[in-house]
Amino acid sequence: MNYRHAFHAGNFADVVKHATLARILTHLRSKPAAFRAIDTHAGAGLYDLSGEEASRSGEWHAGIGRLVTAPIAHAVHALLKPYLDVVAALNKASPFVPAEAGTQGQISEQSERPPDSPPSLKLRRAKAAESIEARPASALRASAGWEGARRSPPQTQYALTTYPGSPALARAFLRAQDRLVACELEPKAFAALAHNLARDRRIKTIAIDGWVALNAYVPPPERRGVVIIDPPYEDGADFARLVQSLELAHRKWASGIYLLWYPIKGRQEPDALARSLKRSGIARILRAELAVAATSVQGPLGGCGLIIVNPPWTLADELSVLLPALAKALSSRNSNHRLDWIAGEN
Repeated sequence: MNYRHAFHAGNFADVVKHATLARILTHLRSKPAAFRAIDTHAGAGLYDLSGEEASRSGEWHAGIGRLVTAPIAHAVHALLKPYLDVVAALNKASPFVPAEAGTQGQISEQSERPPDSPPSLKLRRAKAAESIEARPASALRASAGWEGARRSPPQTQYALTTYPGSPALARAFLRAQDRLVACELEPKAFAALAHNLARDRRIKTIAIDGWVALNAYVPPPERRGVVIIDPPYEDGADFARLVQSLELAHRKWASGIYLLWYPIKGRQEPDALARSLKRSGIARILRAELAVAATSVQGPLGGCGLIIVNPPWTLADELSVLLPALAKALSSRNSNHRLDWIAGEN
């Protein structure tokens, strides 16, 4: 896995991760109490899809580029809308700041509020969330059925030039009382992150090792929120560290939502991860996987997975609708998906 995420920004794995993250954030902001999002391996925050790295790999064309032009059932589009609204707002407003303009420093915590979704988009997003949350899974799956279902036409009315990383996506969901802590150790990525998320009192960008941050910043003062854990997986030990670090953090903050992303290149490491999580004693662990191509050890990334600890009560039903829809929209070849509980209630 190449650490420079600019090569992979907006690919199918980002789409799955960020669509899921948007559903979690929609749930958190549906209640008035403040929440905190903690991103342990935040990257640059925003990515230039017309830049050298993204142009060289072209991965985003088969990810977000394909999704925004695909005809999608209305029920599926309603679930994707919070995520797609953020992408649309960024590209219509073009707020991207290149990495070389980033500023150095350990913490950025300033006053000007960053660009957010336009009011009309936010209003539509809230209404969509309300209607979806109230519907049972059977109704969602029926209205999202592939045979004869009404489909939304392609929604793109803008050129895709900018893609939000997890911290920029989370920023769009913050209210005045909410907070975001975005951590990144790699110097160039941190410089871009600090610049792209600057001038916002709700956000701290911190140059720190993500594994250290995971233990240091939980539990948050708000006592509700989500921790996003997406290491680069350049080191083969990252899968083992994932379980060890999660266990330590969960002991300190057992009620928090944890969203863990992992690549699938062969089954050995993902299956070992699942076995370790089962033995951990942590309750309420949901697993979601999507493959759009072969997942062999050699070759490009063909699949990815998510581990969600303490998922919102609606998330499993929502993913049961989203995963097959994303598999269909993002793959021109045979694809597959998995959704199951690694651990239920203790």
